[in-house]
Amino acid sequence: MNRITALAAMAPVLLLGGCLSLGGKVPESLLTLTPATTAAAGTVAQGSSSSSLALVELDVPQALDVTRVPVQVSDTELAYLKDAVWVERPARLFRRLIAETIRAKSGRMVIDGDDPGALAIDRVGGTLRSFGYDARTSSVVVVFDAARSGEGSSVTTKRFESRISGVPAEVGAVGPALNQAANDVAAQVADWVG
Repeated sequence: MNRITALAAMAPVLLLGGCLSLGGKVPESLLTLTPATTAAAGTVAQGSSSSSLALVELDVPQALDVTRVPVQVSDTELAYLKDAVWVERPARLFRRLIAETIRAKSGRMVIDGDDPGALAIDRVGGTLRSFGYDARTSSVVVVFDAARSGEGSSVTTKRFESRISGVPAEVGAVGPALNQAANDVAAQVADWVG
């Protein structure tokens, strides 16, 4: 009886151990974006619908709608960088980075997300066209086509781009280089929106 009781007590532990390994190999680390500039703790921003800025969800091609880092191998071939995994999809990380950069540089009230209660007239969205590694040039590339809508039906678009070359195709080099390029583009966007 003791053996049966001991096995019954161990069954949940054994089952839990089996569940933990069902997800496959866990990456050694995850990539994220870190803002080069941040708003100071305690910073207060106030605004009205006419002075606030809303960042809306960004569009992305299917190759970027994953948590992996795309590698452009040729004009028609795409792969993913081995062992490079984002903590979440790059479009969300990039949108938050832009929001924090604008807050830090301008002091404006920035609404990051899809809050239906936020009635900001000035809105920025767009398409994150490229956010990965180009094996042909050994460089990371970030390309963002921004769209800004304001009063009435006015819409302005602008392309922002940053490339950092001389980057080896290794997660330890590509991750920091993408962070640097993303911060460069975020700073360009912050200067554009004011």
